[in-house]
Amino acid sequence: MMKSFIRAALERKVRKYLKKHKPLLVLITGSVGKTSTKQAIATVLNEKYRVRAHDGNHNTHFSVPTAIMGVEYPSNPRSFSEWRAVLKAMSLRIKEEKDVDVIIQELGTDTPGDIAQFGRYLTADVAVVTAVSEEHMEFFETMDAVAQEELSIAKFAKLTIVNRDDIDENYAKYADTHAIDTYGLGEKAEYRLIPEPASPIDGRIGRLVTPEWGELTVTLQLVGDHSLKAAVAAACVGAKLGLTSQHIANGISKIKPVPGRMQVLRGQMQSTIIDDTYNASPLAVTAALQTLMNIEAPQRIAILGSMNELGKTSAQAHEMIGLLCDPTKIEWVVTIGDEAERYLAPAATKKGCQVKSFKSPYEAGGFVHKVMKTGAVVLAKGSQNGVFAEEAVKVLLHSTEDEEKLVRQSEYWLQKKDDQFDRPVPED
Repeated sequence: MMKSFIRAALERKVRKYLKKHKPLLVLITGSVGKTSTKQAIATVLNEKYRVRAHDGNHNTHFSVPTAIMGVEYPSNPRSFSEWRAVLKAMSLRIKEEKDVDVIIQELGTDTPGDIAQFGRYLTADVAVVTAVSEEHMEFFETMDAVAQEELSIAKFAKLTIVNRDDIDENYAKYADTHAIDTYGLGEKAEYRLIPEPASPIDGRIGRLVTPEWGELTVTLQLVGDHSLKAAVAAACVGAKLGLTSQHIANGISKIKPVPGRMQVLRGQMQSTIIDDTYNASPLAVTAALQTLMNIEAPQRIAILGSMNELGKTSAQAHEMIGLLCDPTKIEWVVTIGDEAERYLAPAATKKGCQVKSFKSPYEAGGFVHKVMKTGAVVLAKGSQNGVFAEEAVKVLLHSTEDEEKLVRQSEYWLQKKDDQFDRPVPED
């Protein structure tokens, strides 16, 4: 009862705020890549507008309203008094002068119908759908159900922009709109990027192809082709919201990886760590592995954690990832978690890879530290609970100062990890 009361009150505040201040609203959905795409769009739009985009991934029915209005989410969501303080802060925000021109907000979904409910109080000037892939399959069960959910955002958007590379064209029927544009790296996308050949971990030059300006030369600080798609999405949104070609080129050059999403860190023994530990899905793991295998290095190691929330598709999805591991390009496949050990590890072994499985990220990181060679490139990828691959990365970092760049390092998360795993006792 209290939840429904608070949720309704939050939505009313947002309606009043949007009606009074009339900011442009960019909403983002998708199975993967929402946060990276949000930050990329924010970086580009900052070239012209005052932008609000929450640094975290506040994308639930309770956190979206606070993020949209720039009000701090309660430290104890079960406390009615804290929610009352939130509502008071939202009332004050409504009365204040307009503080932003554009709000960029990601929307999450756990069960069918979640996205549509945001349409009760939000109308997007631009909606972006980043991908349709396996997510929360214990609830959605089929990919058609996932597609229908993510693309339902088109019903409350003036313009919908979809990732042409990672959304099957057969799902277009679920985007109930004629106002649609596409982005990606493939030739079928209306807005696309053609990266010049280079190491995926080096700075890159690309040609951005747009209907408005033809080809633009852009510089990029992003790792992996799937990260480049976020930059193309940002260019597309920028073009639709009135940015010039110079705005867009300048903005794209400033986009940096979000922590835990293909972020390059310096490791011990002159190694390179690709920290992609925020979460994991088959689509994202596939892209990260392809990036790793395309990097020239004396040694490549893949730390792959279980992919959670895949339901009935888990065994097949993990086996597919294992079979992608090429023993001529990856010296060690190191798994964390039960599902990865049960399904991914045997498939990688069958493919001819050296495989080692661990229950905890601390053990996995310790093993990689022992086998890592000078100049190695190490990819770390995995889901959250039962994996937390960022703790394996921590063991490998050149400097402890870089621990601040890892995800989930607050007291709350560190305690949660301590509850799930036994930390190894340091050797004398």
